Amino acid sequence: MKKTIIAAGIATLLSANVQADTLLGLYIGGHVWATQAEGTFGEGVDNQAKFNFDDEKQGSFFVALEHPIPLIPNIKIASTTLDTVGDGTISGSFNFGGETYTDSTVLDTTFDVSYVDYTFYYELFDNDLLTFDIGLTARDLDSQINVVGTIGSTETSSDLSASGIIPLLYVNTIVGLPFTGFNVFAEANFLSFDDNTIYDYQIGVSYELLDNLAVDVDLTLGYRAVKLELDDIDDLYSNLDFNGVFAGAVIHF
Repeated sequence: MKKTIIAAGIATLLSANVQADTLLGLYIGGHVWATQAEGTFGEGVDNQAKFNFDDEKQGSFFVALEHPIPLIPNIKIASTTLDTVGDGTISGSFNFGGETYTDSTVLDTTFDVSYVDYTFYYELFDNDLLTFDIGLTARDLDSQINVVGTIGSTETSSDLSASGIIPLLYVNTIVGLPFTGFNVFAEANFLSFDDNTIYDYQIGVSYELLDNLAVDVDLTLGYRAVKLELDDIDDLYSNLDFNGVFAGAVIHF
């Protein structure tokens, strides 16, 4: 069903009357992201535990190809990692991975989440003053979650793996600041339906460190936020927020 939704959305975009990029371009970029995380997760809407997560430095990178063919979308592939550890004292009982932890149990967790975004987009505007892209993203989400706590006098470990393809709307804009070498940018993937709310946005500034006929190099600095409010993705329910500043670079051939 999810794959059908993605395919239908892409087909809709393919039929749209939009302006294609006039130059073939390859973009390679990435950033280091200092994340703060907070929220809850569990195996039910009313069966979630709150954890105090450690601050972490995460990595993210992408490759994008833009071409001059009008009806075929450009493509961007981006990879993001959201790994952290945390602890918390539960209130009431908490069922996770086939184990039941009782009230006031202290739990430790290792929360490893990664996703690869496959984005198909069109450029509505593309010049030195304004770039605006719109498209669809298929987010391939993969998570491995471990919880450790004591049941009776025995330390018990429980695990949950969850994965799925999530369709998202994609927008991206860059506003050039003439004669300065600086640009202001904003990018977002988002979706909201039923009890699922997912967004991933970043805003920031970039500086043209190198600009010639062979290669362009931009340095980036900004703020990024991710929300994962998931309702039954392979039995995973969550309401998690990751946010923080990042620094990176983009190379354009």
